[in-house]
Amino acid sequence: MKQYQEYILEHLKELLAIDSPSGFTGRAADYLMRLYQDMGYEPVLTRKGGVIVDLGGEECDNAFLMASHIDTLGAVIAEIKENGRLRISPVGGYGASAIETENCRVYTRGGKVYEGTCQLVNASLHVNTSYKETLRDFQNIEIVLDEDVHAKEDVKALGIENGDFICFDTATRVTESGYIKSRFLDDKLSAAVLIGYAKYLKDTGKMPKRKIYQYFTVFEEIGHGASASIPEGVTDVLSVDMGCVGDGIACTEKEVSICAKDSGGPYNYDFTTELIQTAKEAGIAYAVDVYPSYGSDVEAALKSGFDVRHGLIGPGVYASHGYERGHVDGMMNAFGLLVAYLDK
Repeated sequence: MKQYQEYILEHLKELLAIDSPSGFTGRAADYLMRLYQDMGYEPVLTRKGGVIVDLGGEECDNAFLMASHIDTLGAVIAEIKENGRLRISPVGGYGASAIETENCRVYTRGGKVYEGTCQLVNASLHVNTSYKETLRDFQNIEIVLDEDVHAKEDVKALGIENGDFICFDTATRVTESGYIKSRFLDDKLSAAVLIGYAKYLKDTGKMPKRKIYQYFTVFEEIGHGASASIPEGVTDVLSVDMGCVGDGIACTEKEVSICAKDSGGPYNYDFTTELIQTAKEAGIAYAVDVYPSYGSDVEAALKSGFDVRHGLIGPGVYASHGYERGHVDGMMNAFGLLVAYLDK
Protein backbone atom coordinates (compact mmCIF):
# COMPACT_ATOMS: atom_id res chain seq x y z
CA MET A 1 0.00 0.00 0.00
CA LYS A 2 3.06 2.27 0.13
CA GLN A 3 2.34 3.49 -3.41
CA TYR A 4 -0.69 5.40 -2.09
CA GLN A 5 1.27 7.46 0.44
CA GLU A 6 2.29 10.22 -1.98
CA TYR A 7 -1.16 10.22 -3.58
CA ILE A 8 -2.84 10.79 -0.22
CA LEU A 9 -0.31 13.47 0.77
CA GLU A 10 -0.81 15.27 -2.53
CA HIS A 11 -4.56 15.52 -2.06
CA LEU A 12 -4.16 16.39 1.62
CA LYS A 13 -2.09 19.43 0.64
CA GLU A 14 -4.62 20.42 -2.02
CA LEU A 15 -7.52 20.12 0.43
CA LEU A 16 -5.67 22.09 3.09
CA ALA A 17 -5.05 24.88 0.58
CA ILE A 18 -8.82 25.39 0.19
CA ASP A 19 -10.37 27.53 2.93
CA SER A 20 -13.48 25.77 4.21
CA PRO A 21 -14.76 26.67 7.69
CA SER A 22 -18.23 25.35 8.54
CA GLY A 23 -20.75 27.26 6.46
CA PHE A 24 -18.20 28.20 3.78
CA THR A 25 -17.32 24.83 2.27
CA GLY A 26 -18.50 25.17 -1.31
CA ARG A 27 -15.06 25.32 -2.93
CA ALA A 28 -13.84 22.24 -1.04
CA ALA A 29 -16.97 20.32 -2.05
CA ASP A 30 -16.46 21.38 -5.68
CA TYR A 31 -12.90 20.08 -5.50
CA LEU A 32 -14.14 16.66 -4.33
CA MET A 33 -16.88 16.56 -6.96
CA ARG A 34 -14.34 17.13 -9.75
CA LEU A 35 -11.80 14.73 -8.27
CA TYR A 36 -14.25 11.84 -7.94
CA GLN A 37 -15.72 12.46 -11.38
CA ASP A 38 -12.19 12.32 -12.80
CA MET A 39 -11.71 8.96 -11.04
CA GLY A 40 -14.83 7.62 -12.73
CA TYR A 41 -17.28 7.88 -9.84
CA GLU A 42 -20.60 9.74 -9.77
CA PRO A 43 -20.50 11.90 -6.62
CA VAL A 44 -23.67 13.56 -5.36
CA LEU A 45 -23.84 16.99 -3.74
CA THR A 46 -26.35 17.08 -0.88
CA ARG A 47 -28.57 20.07 -0.17
CA LYS A 48 -26.48 20.79 2.94
CA GLY A 49 -23.39 20.90 0.75
CA GLY A 50 -21.79 17.56 1.60
CA VAL A 51 -20.53 15.02 -0.94
CA ILE A 52 -21.68 11.38 -1.09
CA VAL A 53 -19.95 8.85 -3.32
CA ASP A 54 -21.12 5.33 -4.14
CA LEU A 55 -17.91 3.28 -4.47
CA GLY A 56 -19.75 0.20 -5.72
CA GLY A 57 -20.18 -3.24 -4.22
CA GLU A 58 -22.81 -5.90 -4.30
CA GLU A 59 -26.33 -4.65 -3.77
CA CYS A 60 -27.27 -5.60 -0.25
CA ASP A 61 -29.10 -4.42 2.81
CA ASN A 62 -25.98 -4.08 4.96
CA ALA A 63 -24.13 -1.26 3.21
CA PHE A 64 -21.12 0.41 4.80
CA LEU A 65 -20.57 4.17 4.98
CA MET A 66 -17.34 5.92 5.99
CA ALA A 67 -17.59 9.61 6.86
CA SER A 68 -14.98 12.35 7.11
CA HIS A 69 -15.58 16.08 7.33
CA ILE A 70 -14.05 18.79 5.18
CA ASP A 71 -15.32 21.70 7.25
CA THR A 72 -12.83 23.32 9.58
CA LEU A 73 -12.67 25.92 12.30
CA GLY A 74 -12.80 29.57 11.31
CA ALA A 75 -14.58 32.81 12.18
CA VAL A 76 -16.94 35.47 10.92
CA ILE A 77 -16.88 39.21 11.41
CA ALA A 78 -19.07 40.12 14.38
CA GLU A 79 -18.34 43.87 14.39
CA ILE A 80 -16.44 46.44 12.38
CA LYS A 81 -14.94 48.67 15.04
CA GLU A 82 -14.78 52.43 14.78
CA ASN A 83 -11.00 52.24 14.37
CA GLY A 84 -11.25 49.85 11.39
CA ARG A 85 -10.31 46.70 13.29
CA LEU A 86 -12.59 43.64 13.21
CA ARG A 87 -14.11 41.80 16.16
CA ILE A 88 -14.73 38.16 15.32
CA SER A 89 -17.06 35.36 16.33
CA PRO A 90 -15.52 31.86 16.18
CA VAL A 91 -16.93 29.09 13.99
CA GLY A 92 -16.42 25.82 15.84
CA GLY A 93 -14.40 25.14 18.96
CA TYR A 94 -11.52 27.58 18.58
CA GLY A 95 -9.55 28.97 21.48
CA ALA A 96 -8.60 32.59 20.94
CA SER A 97 -4.97 31.93 21.89
CA ALA A 98 -4.70 29.36 19.09
CA ILE A 99 -5.02 32.02 16.38
CA GLU A 100 -3.26 34.99 17.95
CA THR A 101 -0.64 36.36 15.47
CA GLU A 102 -1.94 34.11 12.66
CA ASN A 103 -2.35 35.40 9.11
CA CYS A 104 -5.85 35.23 7.68
CA ARG A 105 -8.09 36.08 4.75
CA VAL A 106 -11.42 37.91 4.77
CA TYR A 107 -13.88 36.76 2.09
CA THR A 108 -16.54 39.29 1.14
CA ARG A 109 -19.89 38.27 -0.30
CA GLY A 110 -18.99 40.36 -3.33
CA GLY A 111 -16.14 38.02 -4.15
CA LYS A 112 -13.17 40.06 -2.94
CA VAL A 113 -10.55 38.63 -0.58
CA TYR A 114 -8.46 40.73 1.80
CA GLU A 115 -5.49 39.73 3.92
CA GLY A 116 -5.04 40.46 7.59
CA THR A 117 -3.59 39.25 10.86
CA CYS A 118 -5.24 38.15 14.08
CA GLN A 119 -3.72 40.16 16.93
CA LEU A 120 -4.24 40.92 20.57
CA VAL A 121 -5.92 44.30 21.01
CA ASN A 122 -3.08 46.81 21.45
CA ALA A 123 -0.59 44.12 20.46
CA SER A 124 2.70 45.99 20.88
CA LEU A 125 4.38 44.67 24.02
CA HIS A 126 6.51 47.83 24.27
CA VAL A 127 3.32 49.91 24.49
CA ASN A 128 0.82 47.65 26.24
CA THR A 129 1.87 47.32 29.87
CA SER A 130 -0.84 44.67 30.43
CA TYR A 131 0.19 42.56 27.45
CA LYS A 132 1.27 39.48 29.43
CA GLU A 133 -1.70 39.56 31.79
CA THR A 134 -4.41 40.11 29.18
CA LEU A 135 -6.88 37.24 28.88
CA ARG A 136 -6.80 35.72 25.42
CA ASP A 137 -10.48 35.58 24.54
CA PHE A 138 -12.59 36.75 21.62
CA GLN A 139 -13.16 40.15 23.20
CA ASN A 140 -9.44 40.82 23.38
CA ILE A 141 -8.29 39.73 19.93
CA GLU A 142 -9.09 41.38 16.61
CA ILE A 143 -8.33 41.24 12.92
CA VAL A 144 -5.97 43.92 11.63
CA LEU A 145 -6.56 44.32 7.89
CA ASP A 146 -3.58 44.76 5.59
CA GLU A 147 -5.31 47.72 3.97
CA ASP A 148 -5.13 51.45 4.51
CA VAL A 149 -8.11 51.61 6.87
CA HIS A 150 -8.44 53.78 9.94
CA ALA A 151 -12.20 53.92 10.49
CA LYS A 152 -15.33 51.83 10.13
CA GLU A 153 -16.27 53.68 6.95
CA ASP A 154 -12.93 52.77 5.34
CA VAL A 155 -13.60 49.08 5.93
CA LYS A 156 -17.15 49.18 4.64
CA ALA A 157 -15.92 50.96 1.51
CA LEU A 158 -13.95 47.79 0.71
CA GLY A 159 -17.20 45.83 0.63
CA ILE A 160 -16.55 44.14 3.98
CA GLU A 161 -19.62 43.46 6.13
CA ASN A 162 -20.56 41.71 9.34
CA GLY A 163 -20.94 37.97 8.72
CA ASP A 164 -18.10 37.77 6.19
CA PHE A 165 -15.94 34.70 6.72
CA ILE A 166 -12.41 34.80 8.07
CA CYS A 167 -10.10 31.90 7.21
CA PHE A 168 -6.75 31.27 8.85
CA ASP A 169 -3.49 30.12 7.28
CA THR A 170 -2.71 26.42 7.59
CA ALA A 171 1.12 26.74 7.57
CA THR A 172 1.34 23.20 6.15
CA ARG A 173 4.68 21.39 6.30
CA VAL A 174 5.75 17.77 5.83
CA THR A 175 9.12 17.06 7.40
CA GLU A 176 11.79 14.66 6.14
CA SER A 177 11.02 12.50 9.18
CA GLY A 178 7.42 12.11 8.04
CA TYR A 179 5.63 14.48 10.40
CA ILE A 180 2.73 16.45 8.94
CA LYS A 181 2.22 19.84 10.57
CA SER A 182 -0.76 22.02 9.71
CA ARG A 183 -3.92 23.59 10.92
CA PHE A 184 -7.04 21.60 10.03
CA LEU A 185 -5.60 18.10 9.86
CA ASP A 186 -8.89 17.66 11.70
CA ASP A 187 -10.31 16.37 9.47
CA LYS A 188 -8.70 16.87 6.10
CA LEU A 189 -6.06 14.26 6.91
CA SER A 190 -8.79 11.63 7.18
CA ALA A 191 -10.61 13.01 4.13
CA ALA A 192 -7.41 12.47 2.13
CA VAL A 193 -7.27 8.89 3.44
CA LEU A 194 -10.78 8.33 2.06
CA ILE A 195 -9.68 9.72 -1.30
CA GLY A 196 -6.81 7.24 -1.24
CA TYR A 197 -9.19 4.36 -0.54
CA ALA A 198 -11.40 5.34 -3.48
CA LYS A 199 -8.32 5.41 -5.73
CA TYR A 200 -7.27 1.98 -4.39
CA LEU A 201 -10.61 0.47 -5.43
CA LYS A 202 -10.33 1.94 -8.93
CA ASP A 203 -6.74 0.80 -9.35
CA THR A 204 -7.35 -2.76 -8.20
CA GLY A 205 -10.75 -3.15 -9.85
CA LYS A 206 -12.00 -4.88 -6.70
CA MET A 207 -15.71 -5.37 -6.26
CA PRO A 208 -16.44 -4.94 -2.55
CA LYS A 209 -18.53 -7.66 -0.93
CA ARG A 210 -20.93 -5.04 0.35
CA LYS A 211 -22.05 -1.68 -0.95
CA ILE A 212 -19.65 1.04 0.21
CA TYR A 213 -20.32 4.76 0.43
CA GLN A 214 -18.12 7.69 1.32
CA TYR A 215 -19.65 10.78 2.89
CA PHE A 216 -17.75 14.06 3.18
CA THR A 217 -19.72 16.15 5.64
CA VAL A 218 -19.54 19.92 6.02
CA PHE A 219 -21.00 20.76 9.44
CA GLU A 220 -19.16 18.40 11.80
CA GLU A 221 -17.34 21.19 13.66
CA ILE A 222 -20.66 22.65 14.76
CA GLY A 223 -22.34 19.35 15.58
CA HIS A 224 -24.65 18.18 12.78
CA GLY A 225 -22.37 16.82 10.07
CA ALA A 226 -23.87 13.40 9.34
CA SER A 227 -27.31 14.12 10.75
CA ALA A 228 -28.90 13.67 7.31
CA SER A 229 -28.45 12.08 3.86
CA ILE A 230 -27.22 8.62 4.91
CA PRO A 231 -28.33 6.33 2.05
CA GLU A 232 -30.96 3.66 2.53
CA GLY A 233 -29.57 0.23 3.33
CA VAL A 234 -26.58 1.48 5.35
CA THR A 235 -26.16 -0.53 8.55
CA ASP A 236 -22.60 0.45 9.59
CA VAL A 237 -21.32 4.03 9.76
CA LEU A 238 -17.64 4.62 10.47
CA SER A 239 -16.41 8.09 11.26
CA VAL A 240 -12.84 8.50 10.03
CA ASP A 241 -11.76 11.53 11.99
CA MET A 242 -8.82 12.78 14.00
CA GLY A 243 -7.35 10.30 16.47
CA CYS A 244 -6.49 12.03 19.73
CA VAL A 245 -2.91 12.33 21.03
CA GLY A 246 -2.20 13.76 24.47
CA ASP A 247 -1.88 13.06 28.19
CA GLY A 248 -3.70 9.89 29.23
CA ILE A 249 -4.10 8.74 25.60
CA ALA A 250 -2.30 5.66 24.26
CA CYS A 251 -2.24 6.70 20.60
CA THR A 252 0.71 8.47 18.99
CA GLU A 253 0.89 10.28 15.67
CA LYS A 254 2.26 7.10 14.07
CA GLU A 255 -0.74 4.91 14.86
CA VAL A 256 -4.38 4.65 13.91
CA SER A 257 -6.62 5.26 16.89
CA ILE A 258 -9.72 3.15 17.45
CA CYS A 259 -12.06 5.03 19.77
CA ALA A 260 -13.98 2.94 22.30
CA LYS A 261 -15.77 5.88 23.92
CA ASP A 262 -15.84 9.66 23.76
CA SER A 263 -17.85 12.35 25.53
CA GLY A 264 -20.97 11.12 23.70
CA GLY A 265 -20.67 7.61 25.11
CA PRO A 266 -19.37 4.21 23.97
CA TYR A 267 -19.18 3.25 20.31
CA ASN A 268 -20.83 0.06 19.11
CA TYR A 269 -19.14 -2.79 20.97
CA ASP A 270 -19.21 -5.40 18.21
CA PHE A 271 -18.16 -2.97 15.47
CA THR A 272 -15.28 -1.64 17.58
CA THR A 273 -14.18 -5.19 18.42
CA GLU A 274 -14.16 -6.09 14.72
CA LEU A 275 -11.92 -3.10 13.98
CA ILE A 276 -9.51 -4.03 16.76
CA GLN A 277 -9.37 -7.66 15.63
CA THR A 278 -8.76 -6.60 12.03
CA ALA A 279 -5.86 -4.35 13.08
CA LYS A 280 -4.31 -7.22 15.03
CA GLU A 281 -4.66 -9.70 12.18
CA ALA A 282 -3.24 -7.27 9.61
CA GLY A 283 -0.32 -6.18 11.76
CA ILE A 284 -1.46 -2.56 11.75
CA ALA A 285 -0.06 -0.24 14.44
CA TYR A 286 -3.10 0.85 16.43
CA ALA A 287 -4.24 2.02 19.83
CA VAL A 288 -7.62 1.86 21.55
CA ASP A 289 -8.54 5.01 23.42
CA VAL A 290 -11.20 6.92 25.29
CA TYR A 291 -11.47 10.58 24.28
CA PRO A 292 -12.55 12.87 27.15
CA SER A 293 -13.81 15.77 25.02
CA TYR A 294 -14.92 14.75 21.52
CA GLY A 295 -17.93 14.36 19.27
CA SER A 296 -18.22 12.81 15.81
CA ASP A 297 -20.28 12.60 12.65
CA VAL A 298 -21.65 9.19 13.57
CA GLU A 299 -23.02 10.45 16.87
CA ALA A 300 -24.90 13.12 14.93
CA ALA A 301 -26.33 10.32 12.79
CA LEU A 302 -27.54 8.39 15.84
CA LYS A 303 -29.10 11.49 17.38
CA SER A 304 -31.00 12.02 14.13
CA GLY A 305 -32.56 8.58 14.44
CA PHE A 306 -30.51 6.44 12.04
CA ASP A 307 -30.57 2.78 13.13
CA VAL A 308 -26.91 1.91 12.45
CA ARG A 309 -23.86 0.48 14.15
CA HIS A 310 -21.36 3.28 14.73
CA GLY A 311 -17.57 3.35 15.04
CA LEU A 312 -14.69 5.81 15.01
CA ILE A 313 -11.10 5.54 13.83
CA GLY A 314 -8.50 8.06 12.77
CA PRO A 315 -4.82 8.79 12.34
CA GLY A 316 -3.24 10.15 15.51
CA VAL A 317 -3.17 13.96 15.66
CA TYR A 318 -1.53 16.06 18.37
CA ALA A 319 -2.52 19.60 19.43
CA SER A 320 -6.09 19.36 18.17
CA HIS A 321 -7.80 22.63 17.22
CA GLY A 322 -4.41 24.32 17.29
CA TYR A 323 -1.35 23.89 15.10
CA GLU A 324 -1.83 20.16 14.65
CA ARG A 325 0.69 17.39 14.00
CA GLY A 326 0.28 13.95 12.46
CA HIS A 327 2.61 11.51 10.72
CA VAL A 328 2.56 9.63 7.43
CA ASP A 329 2.70 6.35 9.39
CA GLY A 330 -0.53 7.15 11.22
CA MET A 331 -2.11 8.23 7.93
CA MET A 332 -1.14 4.98 6.26
CA ASN A 333 -2.20 2.86 9.24
CA ALA A 334 -5.67 4.43 8.99
CA PHE A 335 -5.68 3.69 5.25
CA GLY A 336 -4.49 0.13 5.87
CA LEU A 337 -7.21 -0.52 8.45
CA LEU A 338 -9.91 0.56 6.00
CA VAL A 339 -8.50 -1.71 3.30
CA ALA A 340 -8.09 -4.70 5.64
CA TYR A 341 -11.55 -4.36 7.19
CA LEU A 342 -13.44 -3.90 3.91
CA ASP A 343 -11.45 -6.57 2.04
CA LYS A 344 -12.70 -9.24 4.45
